[in-house]
Amino acid sequence: MSGHSKWHNIQGRKNAQDAKRGKIFQKLSRDIYMAAKSGGPDPDGNPQLRLVMDKARAANMPKDNIKRAIDKATGVGGGNFEEITYEGYGPAGVAILVEAVTDNRNRTASAVRGDFNRNGGN
Repeated sequence: MSGHSKWHNIQGRKNAQDAKRGKIFQKLSRDIYMAAKSGGPDPDGNPQLRLVMDKARAANMPKDNIKRAIDKATGVGGGNFEEITYEGYGPAGVAILVEAVTDNRNRTASAVRGDFNRNGGN
C-alpha cells in the first residue's frame, strides 16, 4: 500500500510541532533580549524580565535558550536588536503605528511596507 507509512505521518506531525515551538521560542527570546537590554540582566531587579522568563518557562523553553538571550543582551553573545516604530495608514485611512524589534532595519522596513501594500494601506 503506497503512502501509508506510519513513521512518515509521525515525522510530519513532529516537524509541524517543532516549527510551532520554534516560532514561540523565537518571539520569547526576543522579548527576553529586550527586557534584559532595557532593565538589566537580573530578574530580581527587573520585573519585566521576570515576567517574560515566567512566560518562557510556561512555554517549556529550555534554560539554555533563556540564558543565551540574556547573554546576548548584556553583550556576551552576538546580535544587536533595536526597537523601531513605523507609521502608516490602513484601509479607509486608519492611522496605524507598528512597533518592531529587529536586527536589520532595512529588511524590517521592506517587510512592513510590503504588508501595508498587500492589505490596502500605505
